[in-house]
Amino acid sequence: MKSTDAALLRYRVMAYLVGTLLVILVVGVIINNRTIEVVLGTAHGYLYMVLLVTIADLWRRRRFPLKAVLLVGLAGTIPLLSFYAERQITERVRDGRF
Repeated sequence: MKSTDAALLRYRVMAYLVGTLLVILVVGVIINNRTIEVVLGTAHGYLYMVLLVTIADLWRRRRFPLKAVLLVGLAGTIPLLSFYAERQITERVRDGRF
């Protein structure tokens, strides 16, 4: 496994984890469940920071445009968008466009 493959895998795992937590967190806010808000909100915050590190690592290895890095980073803050961003980045890295 190349180092880029390992970095991509780490990014994909974190994108799905952060995206899933964010969706559950939004549901918790809608139903006004304080426990979900506090526990998952904190977990999402810490895991989002790890996601940013995995994005930076992947960028360091492949040097795709900084605009893409910023947009992918922001995608982790909008429910469901991290799943779309993950698919786009994965396709582009595997096709060699990034």
